[in-house]
Amino acid sequence: MPDKPPQLWKMPPLIKVYEALGAVADGRVRLLDERRAQVTSSDGSKTCEVELVERAITANDNASYWQGYLGYPAIAMMIARGLIGADPLAVAALRGIPWKELNSRFHNDYARTLSEVARRLTARAADPAMIDAACATVLEAVRQYAPRRGARRRPPSGHPTDRQ
Repeated sequence: MPDKPPQLWKMPPLIKVYEALGAVADGRVRLLDERRAQVTSSDGSKTCEVELVERAITANDNASYWQGYLGYPAIAMMIARGLIGADPLAVAALRGIPWKELNSRFHNDYARTLSEVARRLTARAADPAMIDAACATVLEAVRQYAPRRGARRRPPSGHPTDRQ
C-alpha cells in the first residue's frame, strides 16, 4: 500500500499574518528549543504550543484545530525562527494591537477588525497599505515554504478556572 502524501496546511486569511506580526512585535513568541515554541495571546489569557519537525508543524491554536488553516502562532514562530522574513517596519507598526479584544468586539468579522486596525495605524502615522503589502508578502512566503500538517492538538482553555 503506497504512503499517503503529506497534507499541507490550508492558507489562513490575511489577518492571521497581521496577528503573527503583532505577536512578534510584542515579544509574545518564546522559542523553547530547536523544535518547540510558545505563543501567548494578545490579552495574555492563552498560551499556544507550536512544534516544527522538518516541515511538519503542529499547533494547538483555535484556527489550526477548528478551521484547519495555519494559525497566527505558527506563522509567528516561523518568523521568529527566521524561516520566513517579515518587514521590520510592519512588525513594529503592529505592536500593541489588542487582537483578542478587537476580534471579540467585531464577532470575528475580520474585515471590520482590519478596518479598525487600519484606523489605528493611520493614527500612529503608519501606512496601512504598506502594512497590508508586507503581510501579503509574508503570506506568500508561508505558501512557498509549504508547511505540512503535524498532529492535531486541542487548543488550551481560556482561563485557569476552565482547566478542571
